[in-house]
Amino acid sequence: MEDNKAATGIDHPENDPRFTGLNVNAGVSQPPVVNPYLRPRRRQQLPSAADLVEGILKGDVTRLAKAVTLVESMAPAHQAIAREVIEKCLPHSGKSRRIGITGVPGAGKSTSIDVFGLHVLRNGGKLAVLAIDPSSERSRGSILGDKTRMEKLSVHPDAFIRPSPSAGSLGGVARKTRETIILCEAAGYDNIFVETVGVGQSETAVHSMVDFFLLIQLAGTGDELQGIKRGIMEMADGIVINKADGDNIDRARLAQAQFRSALHLFPTPPSGWTPEVLCYSGYFEIGIAEVWDMIDRYFSFVTQNGYFTRRRHEQARYWMYETIDSELRRRFYENPQRAALITQYETQVLDNRLSPFAAAYRLLGDENTPVV
Repeated sequence: MEDNKAATGIDHPENDPRFTGLNVNAGVSQPPVVNPYLRPRRRQQLPSAADLVEGILKGDVTRLAKAVTLVESMAPAHQAIAREVIEKCLPHSGKSRRIGITGVPGAGKSTSIDVFGLHVLRNGGKLAVLAIDPSSERSRGSILGDKTRMEKLSVHPDAFIRPSPSAGSLGGVARKTRETIILCEAAGYDNIFVETVGVGQSETAVHSMVDFFLLIQLAGTGDELQGIKRGIMEMADGIVINKADGDNIDRARLAQAQFRSALHLFPTPPSGWTPEVLCYSGYFEIGIAEVWDMIDRYFSFVTQNGYFTRRRHEQARYWMYETIDSELRRRFYENPQRAALITQYETQVLDNRLSPFAAAYRLLGDENTPVV
């Protein structure tokens, strides 16, 4: 073929007159690999703390959302700005009613928040919904689809909905949620809903940052005793039976009676308030006003006996020590010199030359710990 090309001077020998009937086109020119219309993306400059605080105090939702993003970020530069914003917003916070909402998956938490929120907004004020969304243990991803189940609130101008991924650390996301509450209160939101993931330890974390803890239960789902668990029942300030409509009304009333009987077995809460058990239907919006009247009675009760202020102080103290614990843990593991020691002692533990407890004490700086 090379000899034929050299002799004829033709790139495609098939076009040689000797091969009549064959014809090869030159083809279509290939487009460039890089899009010629693509412009280099500019790296956005971080907003200043003063600009964010100014926008938050004016009720600017965009700046509030940017500030929450910085709070949730783990980047040191973002954290520095976030801490400054929180400190400047702190004097303008604390004037809202913080309500935690929990329940098993499928209990109707998001639907209930949608109708509860609309009831609140009809009576004036602003509402912020902070939803903790569970993350995958494998991919660490979250759907963050709570807005799709809050169809009416998501388009309301006086509502702010912010889902946050748990990212496998309920304690960490709870701390961020606590800081987000401060920003929302500074932005003028006088009602804060915090929705839990509804599994395990998240209830304890959310309970430590809200004033009223609402437990949503279902009736007719099988073993009713599954809902009467001592830990979650002791935290609840109010229990509501959802989906009390249609053929399920009788089962809901039966569950209501069972929960009321179970509450008599528990000691009186520190607030002195006796939790109430009500039935309602979030889908058909039945009994919503009664549920909110119960919440109003609770706030009136704890305000008069001084428990409201006392609990806020206890929560502030709790989160101070919780932050100290998490920061000490982070600094311990991120110390590069200690990382080498951890590997060394881990090897000794795996070879049965050192007990796990002795290794832990030595890593913490107690060199006099005997080898056991």
